[in-house]
Amino acid sequence: MAALEALDTFLAAASRTCCSPFAIFIQIQGCAICLILAIGWSFAAYVRSRVIWHIKHNLGGGNSFAFIYDDINELEHSAQLNLPRVSVVMPLKGFGEHNLQNWRSQITSLYGGPLEFLFVVESIDDPAYHAVSKLISEFKVGVERMHKDSKYVLFLDDDVRLHPGSIGALTKEMEKNPDIFIQTGYPLDLPSGSLGSYCIYEYHMPCSMGFATGGKTFFLWGGCMMMHAEDFRRDLYGVVSGLRDGGYSDDMTLAAIAGQHKRLISSPPVAVFPHPLASDLSFPRYWNYLRKQTFVLESYISKVNWLMNRALFSSHCYLSWAFVFPYFMAMTHLAAALRAPHSDSLLKETSASSCGLILAGCLFICTILELASMWNLTKVEIYLCNLLSPEGPRVSLGSYNWGLVFIAMLVDNFLYPISAMRSHFTQSINWSGIRYHLKNGKISKIERSKEYGSNLTDLGGKHLYGKRLSPPKASFLSSLSRSLAQWRQPKKYDS
Repeated sequence: MAALEALDTFLAAASRTCCSPFAIFIQIQGCAICLILAIGWSFAAYVRSRVIWHIKHNLGGGNSFAFIYDDINELEHSAQLNLPRVSVVMPLKGFGEHNLQNWRSQITSLYGGPLEFLFVVESIDDPAYHAVSKLISEFKVGVERMHKDSKYVLFLDDDVRLHPGSIGALTKEMEKNPDIFIQTGYPLDLPSGSLGSYCIYEYHMPCSMGFATGGKTFFLWGGCMMMHAEDFRRDLYGVVSGLRDGGYSDDMTLAAIAGQHKRLISSPPVAVFPHPLASDLSFPRYWNYLRKQTFVLESYISKVNWLMNRALFSSHCYLSWAFVFPYFMAMTHLAAALRAPHSDSLLKETSASSCGLILAGCLFICTILELASMWNLTKVEIYLCNLLSPEGPRVSLGSYNWGLVFIAMLVDNFLYPISAMRSHFTQSINWSGIRYHLKNGKISKIERSKEYGSNLTDLGGKHLYGKRLSPPKASFLSSLSRSLAQWRQPKKYDS
């Protein structure tokens, strides 16, 4: 009884505190955040739905290849001959359950112009080397250095599943508007069922509205970036040297460069790619992924890059806890209301003010609207992905657990500021068996050892080590940047 009386006293005081003017503001703010997310996802769904309608309209009009080209005349041989050369650069690390399927979707693109693929690995000891070597021999893909006549370069993550017409769609937009600095897209996470996978899905969803603008955007995803090849050859704005000389985050660095020089970033509405998450993605691996995302904000190559990262750091931390705290307050109101019939002090407290239950009811309604909007956008993007890859693996909305989605929303937003503060004070991250250290925003030291982590990558669950285990001599970032630097130099065979 004494314990219950103490609990009732605590609930009465907490409920009273949660009805103070400041607490009311926090709860109203939480409702506003839910509604803003719901509106943003509704707009994103509208943009994607227009593309679906357009493709279905063309299919109905007799264009059986509408998932590749709006105008079937673009399939004419004369039109295909004029398509520019594209070089696809794909860094590989480890080998997992979805890699072969993703790589096949990339190298079997139905792009009609000259196309080459450059697969980048740290060493031949990486399991990805043997897997991609077999794939290359199967499809006879050329992987020589970047061709001197390549007009565009497309950087892809190895876990991106392209549609048959994705490269053509990105190239078409670049040809249509030469002012585009970077063309990008965004993944649609396919949770595997674990809480960690749903946390990653929830983490990405708010950003998805920034990529569903139908064109100009301020967002950039490093998993899919198409740029003018000449910009890399000339190291325009330091796009190569910035990453080579201690840079860590490709997308944040290039987004800062684009903002600083007022260059256009664009995301076509068809650039949404299925991203199946590992079936054994555990919560600790999700946590390390979140740590990596916040660690990125500690790296920078310029003052503009630093300012942008600080703004994202501050706003994301504030909005994350501003989203979560109202739910704790709502639970306090509900607990007080449930205990009120059994406690005189609580009965007087809840009778004196119905403010708490009203706020909890408003938050409940706003949450339902938010989840419904997220569900609708996911449904639309799944339909679009299936439409763009008619012969690919079908994606289904039925596998999503929306109870876990809600829990993931609370968990992810609660943990984000904690992860951000830890990244800020430690200035280091262990990612896929490699520990990176920052100093003044740049990578100052890289340590490689199997002792730093498991044999699996943190996000994709890919095997990092093959039978032979010799430490590589250079980091992936330095290797890639060195390759790009060499590519910019004239070659004997370029003449």
